[in-house]
Amino acid sequence: MTAQRRVGLFGGTFDPVHEAHRALARAARDGLALDEVRWIPSGLSWQKAAREVTPAADREAMVRLAIAGEPRFTASRIEIERPGPSYTLDTVREFAAAEPDTDWVLIIGADQYAALPSWHGWQELLQRVTLAVANRPGPARPLPRELAAHPHRVVPLPMLDISSTAIRDRVRQGEAIAALVPPEVARYIETHRLYRGPAGS
Repeated sequence: MTAQRRVGLFGGTFDPVHEAHRALARAARDGLALDEVRWIPSGLSWQKAAREVTPAADREAMVRLAIAGEPRFTASRIEIERPGPSYTLDTVREFAAAEPDTDWVLIIGADQYAALPSWHGWQELLQRVTLAVANRPGPARPLPRELAAHPHRVVPLPMLDISSTAIRDRVRQGEAIAALVPPEVARYIETHRLYRGPAGS
């Protein structure tokens, strides 16, 4: 009998993808013995309505540059190609239908974990995946009572205090980002003149 494949699902806006994203994906891949980490750039993110998100084609291109050459890292267009808001539950349902013999591991940050009860269909989602939660720098956020009954794995993560928001702000202000993103991503941002607009864009 063939052992069940373990696939980590790592979704996000990735606007832009940065070194903390790569560190988390590597930690999950190696620490949880994943056969694959599937990066999933969001399409129309229901959580990012307050600002205009960079076009999906650019965000996908940066993800593919960031994961090139990394063992067992792949990228999926599933949420980019699906019309309407990007809900993780819909993504997991589609993957599970296509690959029924796979064990799905949802990789999220501690801040996302604390907000999980606000996600569409979160209770069904937790029945379909194993949660892998990475602790971010800073004090831990209090967890909603609804999550207490749901077990999860903790992914030890190097203390990299990097955010996409800070990177966009640095580009807008003409500051260097070389230490925050992969070199190929920095070149893409420069070549395509991303994040040069006013604050909030």
